[in-house]
Amino acid sequence: MPATDIALPPAEYPARDGDEMIQPDGALQPAWTPVARWLTENDPSVRTSVETQIRRMLRENGVTYSVYGETTDEPRPWQLDALPWVLGPEDWKTIEAGLIQRAELLDEILTDLYGDRLLVRDGWIPAKLVGAHSGYFSCCRGLKSPTPRQLILAAMDLARGPDGRMWVVNDRTQAPSGSGYVVENRVVMTRTLPRLFHHSGVRRIASFFRTLRETLESFAPADGKGTPRIVILTPGPQNETYYEHAFLASYLGYTLVQGDDLTVRDGHVWLASLGGLEKVDVIIRRVDASFCDPLELREDSQLGVPGLLEAIRLGHVLVVNHPGSGVLENPGLMAFLPGLARHLHGQDLILPSAATWWCGEKSALEKVLSNLDRFVIKSIERAPTFGTVFGSELTKAQRTALKERILAFPEGYVGQEQVTYSTVPCLHEGQIEPRRGVMRGFVTATAQGGYAVMPGGLTRTSASPEAVVVSSQLGGASKDTWIIAPDPEPFVSLYENGADLPPELDARSVPSRAGENLYWTGRYAERSEGTARLLRRTLLALIDGFGEDSSSATRHREILMQGLTGVTNAAPIDPLKDSAAVPDEDEVLSLLCDPARVGSLPHVLRSFRHATFAVRDLWSPDSWRVIDTILSEWAEKPPSPRQRLDNFSEPLDRLIIDLTALLGLNLESMTRDAGWRLLDSGRRIERAHFLIGVLRHFLLTPRPTYEERLVMESVLAANDSLVTYRKRYRTHPRLDLVLELLLLEPNNARSLLYQVNRLSANITALPRQPNAAKLTPERKLLIEIDSRLRLVEIDRLVESRDSTRRRLEIFLDHMSRSLTHLSDVLTLTYFRHAERTRLLRG
Repeated sequence: MPATDIALPPAEYPARDGDEMIQPDGALQPAWTPVARWLTENDPSVRTSVETQIRRMLRENGVTYSVYGETTDEPRPWQLDALPWVLGPEDWKTIEAGLIQRAELLDEILTDLYGDRLLVRDGWIPAKLVGAHSGYFSCCRGLKSPTPRQLILAAMDLARGPDGRMWVVNDRTQAPSGSGYVVENRVVMTRTLPRLFHHSGVRRIASFFRTLRETLESFAPADGKGTPRIVILTPGPQNETYYEHAFLASYLGYTLVQGDDLTVRDGHVWLASLGGLEKVDVIIRRVDASFCDPLELREDSQLGVPGLLEAIRLGHVLVVNHPGSGVLENPGLMAFLPGLARHLHGQDLILPSAATWWCGEKSALEKVLSNLDRFVIKSIERAPTFGTVFGSELTKAQRTALKERILAFPEGYVGQEQVTYSTVPCLHEGQIEPRRGVMRGFVTATAQGGYAVMPGGLTRTSASPEAVVVSSQLGGASKDTWIIAPDPEPFVSLYENGADLPPELDARSVPSRAGENLYWTGRYAERSEGTARLLRRTLLALIDGFGEDSSSATRHREILMQGLTGVTNAAPIDPLKDSAAVPDEDEVLSLLCDPARVGSLPHVLRSFRHATFAVRDLWSPDSWRVIDTILSEWAEKPPSPRQRLDNFSEPLDRLIIDLTALLGLNLESMTRDAGWRLLDSGRRIERAHFLIGVLRHFLLTPRPTYEERLVMESVLAANDSLVTYRKRYRTHPRLDLVLELLLLEPNNARSLLYQVNRLSANITALPRQPNAAKLTPERKLLIEIDSRLRLVEIDRLVESRDSTRRRLEIFLDHMSRSLTHLSDVLTLTYFRHAERTRLLRG
């Protein structure tokens, strides 16, 4: 943008001193010109529309951020402000140099603390400062990453101080988070404000991730052959930034794993994949260090990998960053970094920290305690029990209590000068307002031993214009960070200049845990659809029967209600009350609305949500949008039971359509790998179980002709086969023909034989054990099920004795037990690896 084409600041913006968009003399910062012009040219209604579009896109993409301690298990939607934080080329040049300098300094400190400890011996770093911090692990002494740099990933939180310089607020070295949210923010911004983005000349961020990939892939596998196998270790779906873990796994093309997916054998780390045990070479760690190895760290941890530290010592696996790197997050180090920079590099820090005093030193302790009213007090630990305390806001009694707490353990606290940070313009309901902003910059080591900085970052803002603390957990929003390029930049691909890598084997791309969650996703999706179809049929019968007193209609409703609770296996509404005494309308409403009731539709859909979220990295954007639509209407906010029954017909129709759409996307868009086959197998087993349940609860008892026809129509409708029956047979429902269509028709996608055929095709294509020269247990079961099904005589099944169709009952019971046994065998073979583990140990 030419210097002569600079717009004026928006007249409505109540800028303060120290604002990012406005210079001290009131003029506009040149880099903000396109943003200021966009604000001036678009009224609040247009801006509000952009905010709405951003929220919609984030919701559709499933971008979330959880907060520990909240009463609900629903993750928060990610908050993105419509205005970026813009930094000009010269400003960024200084920041970039400062981030590299700081990363190099922290890397040298980390290497020394776990190596010769010369900095401690010579007094540059107090021993008590290191020992008092929980991030320092003595068991990691001598632990070295087989790379030029020990600190491979780092992040620094930056804010502009009153002197106009950028200051470092925090160092993040343990398991730096936020880079995935940067990518998501950028994607949303480029789609909602494409003209503004491109006219601003913003630098691209893909080069950072390409450098990270090159660094990680430069670590040779233990056998010296091929490319390293890289995984991202996550604590799981309950973690606050799980969405980011899943997003990065998908974006970088790495496998997302949890602790129980990995095992250590003979000093190597192995991934339990569907194809067996696969050696792991690099782990991007997103599990807190103390939970990484229950053998040497926290023995109560269920998130880590027993023996991981020993594998690192042997040099068989690279962990990014290695356990123990969290000691660098100790804010007490900030008091000593200026001296260390001059001692080690002969330089002053380009990016200073706020003046810091570590209370473990007597003189510093006295200064902090005598000036509490002008200091910010922090614990050296990142713990929810003690946040940032502003001394100026404390009462006299609170200051006394704080002094006593510091004196009890002075090594655990620091005092920092209270610095007022700059504000950035934010949009709130179309209006521009200033809020405090902090930017997180990201640094990665290069394969050559240097450092590269992401040309951007994760900006976070305070929750309100008055708030001083910037925190996502306190309701703050995020911003995209735009670094203006001095010259036009070419398009940068994440995989540009990369070597052609061999394709992943079918089963290597899916850990056993992920395969199990895909399997149960299929089962819960099918159970949800079957429950919804049966509920819809029952609902229509109740609505159509309001005011109708015919005995056949009444009996039909009774049969439907009995079958509904039987097929769904729903727990009673009130265990102390006879279920027959519960009005039909209350029973149906409970199954439609009560998420706490086992067997209800919301309860099944919540299980579906947990399974899908556990493999968030495996869904395409379109699949996730359909999943989100399903969950938002039924699982996260179940419908109110105060509604009338006829208000549920349309929502049930939409749910069935969405579940069918998800099946179509899985059929047409997913690669037929081992994971897809388990997903489809779950659907087939559940569909078969549902069909058997419907037949058991509706057709075992002979009924009068007209009543039986009504029941058979409901059976066909619940299995989405009523239209097929009418087109095929052109007659009223007959039991022998209904059973033929639902049990033996190979071209009916709802028949039992069709499900068995699909299961056979899927399981035959799954990876087998190396020594499986004979039939596997699952194949034997399928052959038995298929043979029994094909040999069945429909004429004998329809026979009735003693008011029941005993042969049909025996046949259905046998099919149900065999399918349950098949599910158990699949679990032991592909999800538990019992036999493979025994063979490896033997």
